[in-house]
Amino acid sequence: MASYKSSRHSEDIRREITDILKGIKDPRVSGKLLTIVRVDISSDLSYGKVFVSCIDGIEKAKEACVGLESAKGYIKRELLKRLKIRKAPDLTFIPDDSAEYAMEIENKIKEVLGD
Repeated sequence: MASYKSSRHSEDIRREITDILKGIKDPRVSGKLLTIVRVDISSDLSYGKVFVSCIDGIEKAKEACVGLESAKGYIKRELLKRLKIRKAPDLTFIPDDSAEYAMEIENKIKEVLGD
């Protein structure tokens, strides 16, 4: 079970990375509808997994993750400034297809209801 401190840091980091995405000019990242689904932080706050979803599908999410990996230094520097923490976690970006899955379920529900 995650501690209160790590879950609070996870939510803070998720919120800030969502805001930082607006400033990244990499074409693999900008112009895409990206969502940071969740951030899992280790108990010692030194490592983190960032799950990224794209409304355009898993392939676009994979492409965006490559761009985010190359912008990792910028993201860590911004996290240090914004959160005023001593050490930013080493982030790993993982593509996630939860938005695509949610849209698929929504379409099936609409189909069943006849809308």
